[in-house]
Amino acid sequence: MEERLQKILSAAGICSRRAAENLLTAGRVRVNGVTVKLGDRADPERDAITLDGAPVAGQQKPVYLLLNKPRGYVTTLSDEKGRPTVADLVRECGARVYPVGRLDLQSEGLLLMTNDGELMQRLLHPSHEIRKTYQVSVSGELTGAAERLGAVRELDGCPIAPAEVELLRQTGPQSAVLAVTIHEGKNRQIRRMCAACGLKVKRLQRVQEHHLTLKGLRPGQWRYLTEQELAELKNTLS
Repeated sequence: MEERLQKILSAAGICSRRAAENLLTAGRVRVNGVTVKLGDRADPERDAITLDGAPVAGQQKPVYLLLNKPRGYVTTLSDEKGRPTVADLVRECGARVYPVGRLDLQSEGLLLMTNDGELMQRLLHPSHEIRKTYQVSVSGELTGAAERLGAVRELDGCPIAPAEVELLRQTGPQSAVLAVTIHEGKNRQIRRMCAACGLKVKRLQRVQEHHLTLKGLRPGQWRYLTEQELAELKNTLS
């Protein structure tokens, strides 16, 4: 059955649909030896589809993973500096999966990974406001720290939605653990919020995304999403 080529490329786990549109516009995709353009269709079971001359594999079965990312791993499939990547941790999953969003090198915790490019883009789109909760160990002036963080409305001149902040426990005269829930995913957002409030982040762990948690997963471990978890996630995005 013929489908739009951006959907075929996304379903093959190569990239998101939006990125596939750029590949097509750039003339990097061919069908049966002929360069195709955005809007063209093909049958992945019948036609020979290539990207930069390399065959595009048939559509893969969608795979959805939940990884407990440890510190010291970069959220990419490869790294020019030779640092360990999250792809190294999920190598045995049987598919080439991509991280949904990012956790920086020193951050840890819940990271979704999938080869479903369409779902990935829907999860990342700000209109869906997926709740993400982090446990943040901080040091500095703690008086009113939760309120100060919750009052941050912009970072480097860019507006942000207010965060929900709760003091979980004070671990010393100038150290505490906070729960911070955000609906956006701006680059290093929580670290930048803390810096703006005079707080130093000692540890940052994403512990929940929507209804998904790290329960039962040690750092470096992963598991497949259950059918119920996947259904609830897709229902949130509908």
